Amino acid sequence: MKKIVLLILLIIAIKGNAQFNKGMFSKNPILNLENFQKQRVYFGYYLGFNSFDYKIDYKTVGPDIQTIKTTGFNVGVVGDLRLHEYISLRFEPGLYYSKRNLQYPGFTNEIDAIREVNSTYIHFPLLVKLMGLRAGNVRPYVLGGLSATLNLSSNEKAQDDNLEQKFRVKSWTTNYELGLGIDIFTEYFIFSPSVRGVFGLGDELVRDKDPNSPWTSNIESIKNRAILVNFTFH
Repeated sequence: MKKIVLLILLIIAIKGNAQFNKGMFSKNPILNLENFQKQRVYFGYYLGFNSFDYKIDYKTVGPDIQTIKTTGFNVGVVGDLRLHEYISLRFEPGLYYSKRNLQYPGFTNEIDAIREVNSTYIHFPLLVKLMGLRAGNVRPYVLGGLSATLNLSSNEKAQDDNLEQKFRVKSWTTNYELGLGIDIFTEYFIFSPSVRGVFGLGDELVRDKDPNSPWTSNIESIKNRAILVNFTFH
């Protein structure tokens, strides 16, 4: 997936290099797709990367659980509804894959100390996009809103728990999101790189059956945290 995205960016760079040199940042740039964002509704798709973490709150003070993060990938579609010249409402459903390892303190063997958390999310963000003034063929923006996430790998209904090496979280979670990006108007499409933070609103941990479980008894709450880097094409 990383190689595909890098190849796309390379093609864009080669295609747009001459145009950038003669127009993108010149005194009187040639405006591309001047009326595209004046449409009431338009669509697109995105590819990108993610890094998911957990915010863990504890009942008592003690050694923290360490989250070992990896880089996952995102793919999805975009629907943009124009509300105003500088405001639009965006729906960006997508599929997100991530992997985290939780390293518990106090265990002498790896089987008990490590919990591998593979997550496949269907993500449903509804965002408000606030756009700045267009400068030639570049337009900055910020966006924020709420999202709901379905975790297809949650194990919420599994009968086994951490005693059988099964880490469980809730299937549905809600979040708020904040981010920023830029719209780059090329000759044929709008390319929009962006970065966004996702912050879980509620506890998603499913406790073990044993109330004194060394894996869940001292946890007050576990909430998702994530950084998303998306490359959107309209």
